[in-house]
Amino acid sequence: MLTYQQRVSAGFTTPQAEVIVAALVKIMNSNIELVYKDMVTKVQQEIMLQQVMSQIASVKKEMIILEKSEFTALRTENEKVKIELQQLKIHLTDEMNKIRSDIKLDMNLEKSRIKEMYAEHERKLLESRSEIVELNAHQDRAVTQTNRKIDTEVAGLKTMLESHKLDTIKYLAGKKSAQLHATSFISIE
Repeated sequence: MLTYQQRVSAGFTTPQAEVIVAALVKIMNSNIELVYKDMVTKVQQEIMLQQVMSQIASVKKEMIILEKSEFTALRTENEKVKIELQQLKIHLTDEMNKIRSDIKLDMNLEKSRIKEMYAEHERKLLESRSEIVELNAHQDRAVTQTNRKIDTEVAGLKTMLESHKLDTIKYLAGKKSAQLHATSFISIE
């Protein structure tokens, strides 16, 4: 052992050199074992390669299955969303139809109410016109009666005036005649 002799010549005692050499041998054996452990044979390497390839293929299959299942889940979710949208669309259509019906009903009711109000207004207007016509007719009758009374009174007054005129003329004629008669009586005497 060259190393042992080198250690003794380097100034180590024989037992020290033996311990050092033994420790070095142990360390080297451990290192060789570690290196051999880390090293594989070609057969072991091929087996390991096949195991790794198998694991990669397995992971690849799982990824494909996962993609498919995710795609299926997405498709299922998409179908659910489509169904919900269809239901929402139907609900909105129903609500819009209901609102349209309510508005139509309200408009028809309002239209009927306005027609009734218009008919009531027309009826009241017709009543007012009838009352006005009746009042005008009554007023015309009253005016006609008043005109007749006035005409009757005027005719009576004219008759009375003519009568008074005639009486006045008679009186004046009688007075004149009496004066003439008195003057002729005075002149005869």
